[in-house]
Amino acid sequence: MKTFQTELTLESPKRGTYNITHEIERALTDSGITTGLCHVFIQHTSASLIITENADPTVREDIEYWMKKTIQDGDPNYRHNYEGDDDMSAHIRCMITDMGQTIPVTRGRLNLGTWQGLFLYEHRTGRFERKIVVTIQGE
Repeated sequence: MKTFQTELTLESPKRGTYNITHEIERALTDSGITTGLCHVFIQHTSASLIITENADPTVREDIEYWMKKTIQDGDPNYRHNYEGDDDMSAHIRCMITDMGQTIPVTRGRLNLGTWQGLFLYEHRTGRFERKIVVTIQGE
């Protein structure tokens, strides 16, 4: 079994979802692994990784609508607000999404479904650089 690991730094210009499937596929190509598992982990507590619809952007718009309605920025009951009104809400958003995703690798490709993509989900309203660790194991 072979293991490959790399770190990526990606920019998120504002709150929202950003398709990172191609960046992860490039790392997979660099690994030379054709069968195995690809684990992707984001090293932050205010951004997450989601696998969702990659064709119709209204799916991601509806997810953000639900998040905004359910987890409000600037709730006066939040005690943690060191970095602004979107600070604690971003942490809560991360709790209900994921910091890591594991995807099967088949024939040198991420074995996602036809309509699936891997997205960085930025929960803060500002511009950030996000660190992502990609670990691929297999043959």
